[in-house]
Amino acid sequence: MKYLILLFTFFGIANSNAQTDLEQQYADIESKVIEWRRHFHQNPELSNREFKTGKKIAEHLKSLGIELQTGVAHTGVVGILKGDSSGKVIALRADIDALPVTERNNLPFKSEIKTTFLNTETGVMHACGHDTHIAILMAVAEILSKNKDKINGTVKFIFQPAEEGPPPGEEGGAKLMIKEGVLENPKVDAIFGLHINSETPVGTIKYKTEGIMAAVERFVINVKGKQTHGSQPWSGVDPILISAKIIDGLQTIISREAKLIDEAAVITVGKITSGTRFNIIPESTELIGTVRTLNPEMKEMILRRMKEMVETIAKAYGGEASISFENFTAITYNNINLVNKMLPALIKVAGEDQVIIMKATTGGEDFSYYQEKIPGFYFFIGGMTVGNAHSSPHHTPDFIIDESGMLLGVKALTQITFDFLNN
Repeated sequence: MKYLILLFTFFGIANSNAQTDLEQQYADIESKVIEWRRHFHQNPELSNREFKTGKKIAEHLKSLGIELQTGVAHTGVVGILKGDSSGKVIALRADIDALPVTERNNLPFKSEIKTTFLNTETGVMHACGHDTHIAILMAVAEILSKNKDKINGTVKFIFQPAEEGPPPGEEGGAKLMIKEGVLENPKVDAIFGLHINSETPVGTIKYKTEGIMAAVERFVINVKGKQTHGSQPWSGVDPILISAKIIDGLQTIISREAKLIDEAAVITVGKITSGTRFNIIPESTELIGTVRTLNPEMKEMILRRMKEMVETIAKAYGGEASISFENFTAITYNNINLVNKMLPALIKVAGEDQVIIMKATTGGEDFSYYQEKIPGFYFFIGGMTVGNAHSSPHHTPDFIIDESGMLLGVKALTQITFDFLNN
């Protein structure tokens, strides 16, 4: 009995010392995380063009002695860290691309980068927090590389380009990473990712089982009428009128057919192109928009009904119409068993009161494509200064992040890694 007491005492002291060492490593690395984040914020690069970003990430991983793969999906970087003991394989993913947004903030590390995007002059800005995601994962890589003796298995660090979508005519993002084998050699058992949020208070983690972010479809509707003089509408078929009826009709799918008490859904027409002159009823109209769904069955129903409605409404008014869809992301679907297993890791680093169940968002994430292949868990961390009621949303020129929120992301991914591989 005395030997058992001594043994338990020894392991208790060892675990306490290990946790103290880890807390010191977190404290020591925070200034680096902020420095890295500011570098990437000041030097943003668009999707599939993250050449300098990828180079800096690769240099850091190489300095840690981590096995490297570069040029994955054009500009992506993959690091492989093997623990001192064999075991499962975990993947941690960070997105690395910026957006065609001109920054309006007055930060000392404000982006001044300019470019031409789709024939339009624009600034380039990390207006969604991907700069923080890179810095967080670089820090996790450094901490885990110093604690290989505590790792039973292998860690893959995935720095992924083009989460915001590759340029027209190019492949990119999670789909291309998967196509090029990022989940193989060694085969990944589970993948984890996080997203900082400018409207969630620092220190908070938000999560949800099953669908947390929406599947995103882009649709194009082409309406064909019959051109005529604006003063003689009876001599033609007005595609603009038909388009108005289609837009109105599509919204009834959401308001009258989608079971919104189960999950949210959205149909938005974002662009209409038609006509050349005020007194000519044109021959055709093009409508472009997006559909957001959080349930596979609801998605199937909505897309089917949109096709039926577009064709039927156009025919009712004497015209013709067709609709085509392009998938941008799947449903970001958190595996229930994986979430339940890893929730204690999040509670350990944030505190039980700060780990909160959230409602799904209709934003999209190509992390979802990894989750179609293997179990995955995606969650949000706070990036809003506590008490700030006027934070700007993502993808806007005034978007800003409280840098003190990043360390929680480092702790969360590190603890998840230890718990997943060692338990």
